[in-house]
Amino acid sequence: MASIYWLIFFVVLIGIELATLALTTIWFAGGALVAFILSLFGAGVEIQLTVFVIVSFLLLFFTRPWAAKYLNKRTSRTNVEGLIGRTARVIQEINNELGTGRAIVGGQEWTARASEDKDVYPEGTMVVIQGVRGVKLIVKQEQEVM
Repeated sequence: MASIYWLIFFVVLIGIELATLALTTIWFAGGALVAFILSLFGAGVEIQLTVFVIVSFLLLFFTRPWAAKYLNKRTSRTNVEGLIGRTARVIQEINNELGTGRAIVGGQEWTARASEDKDVYPEGTMVVIQGVRGVKLIVKQEQEVM
């Protein structure tokens, strides 16, 4: 009977993985598969559970870094993190001391601040987005970026 439970558990975990493609349950599906095979050979439930836990965590520990590195290459940055490194045009002088500054990037207008408080960027300056804090772009003049 344990074999049937392990097989059902394995199928459910594979189903979740196929539905999400998030690399969250595949490691435990591997452990369930090994436990299923052990149950077919008559191993006790305690051994099956122990092997399930050990195999799952070994798979998670040894293969997750590799899978995250090679399988998630095609994911593209979205939303705010996609702005970092892009060029923007200053449409209102950026002056941190006065609390002024606006820039346009990708057709959208943003409040902008210089990455260094002493820097002032006049209208028309091309800047590179270094980061985003709240709803403000943190920028640096284009030629200064290394």
